[in-house]
Amino acid sequence: MLWIQPLRPHRRRPALLLAIVVAATSAACTPRTAPAPAPPSSLPVAAARDLTPRVAIMSAFDAEWQALRAATTITRTEVVNNRTYHYGRLRGHDVVLLLSGFSMVNAAMTTQALLDRVPVRAIVFSGIAGGVNPGLHVGDVTVPAQWGNYQEQVFARETPQGFAPSRRTTDFGGYGMMFPQGTSVTVRHAPPDSLERRFWFPVDSQALGIARTIAGRFTLTRCVQADRCLEHTPKLVVGGNGVSGPTFVDNAAYREWVWRTFRADALDMESSAVALVAHENQVPFIAFRSLSDLAGGTEAPNEARIFGRLAAENSAAVVMAFLDALPRHAFAGPRDR
Repeated sequence: MLWIQPLRPHRRRPALLLAIVVAATSAACTPRTAPAPAPPSSLPVAAARDLTPRVAIMSAFDAEWQALRAATTITRTEVVNNRTYHYGRLRGHDVVLLLSGFSMVNAAMTTQALLDRVPVRAIVFSGIAGGVNPGLHVGDVTVPAQWGNYQEQVFARETPQGFAPSRRTTDFGGYGMMFPQGTSVTVRHAPPDSLERRFWFPVDSQALGIARTIAGRFTLTRCVQADRCLEHTPKLVVGGNGVSGPTFVDNAAYREWVWRTFRADALDMESSAVALVAHENQVPFIAFRSLSDLAGGTEAPNEARIFGRLAAENSAAVVMAFLDALPRHAFAGPRDR
């Protein structure tokens, strides 16, 4: 037979419970030692935001702004989204110089990041472009009155009767299957997310007027070297149209279509993107574009490798003359943001 002894109450349990209560009470009543202060952070303290209203001077790549940067008294720099902002003084104005990077996406992204960070009085773009107007030459500096994004397009369906775009938002004719469309932009002071179809974005009228006043005040460069010169003396052309798109153009037939369709003096890969962002943020904008080549309009190889630096220096010379003529009180201040 298996004998099972019944369980008995543990004789030590009351004593154990009493000990736990006493220990907890003692801990609650014992004064606590203040924790040691944390060691100072190794992270740098953020610098105070610079609230000085500035003229922003932008170029797509380094060769376009070397002359401008060399002429600027730079007081400090900072890197934002891998773009170096150079703060300083140029021709009596507080300025910030930076590169947009090539093409439309980089230009738009860089411009908006700039406006979100720096109080900007106005945006001045300086660089080179392809010449479209058959009356202009390499080295000439263009200052278009408006800019359009000409390569936002519908690729049309091909039918026995020709290319038939399924939708049209402009009256511009197509180049083969490619039909330009109006850019969709946000309308300010309208319901959120509403859109407006708009192709042309005007530059600031005051800035354009100042650009007109400096024509004929200086002579633009015509020689790269003593034995490598243009056949003509470059000139400044203010007004007219400019177009931008993400494509480097070196094709005579396409160039002729751009002239016929848009009457554009110049085409580039950034200006209309900057113009759009400036428009959306209500910031004055103007672009100075010197012709480095004729976008395929000559039988010789593309001229940009030969005359690109000359064109960039001509553009910079006009920008500095523009700043000389720009009143110190022009563009009252940065937009509210």
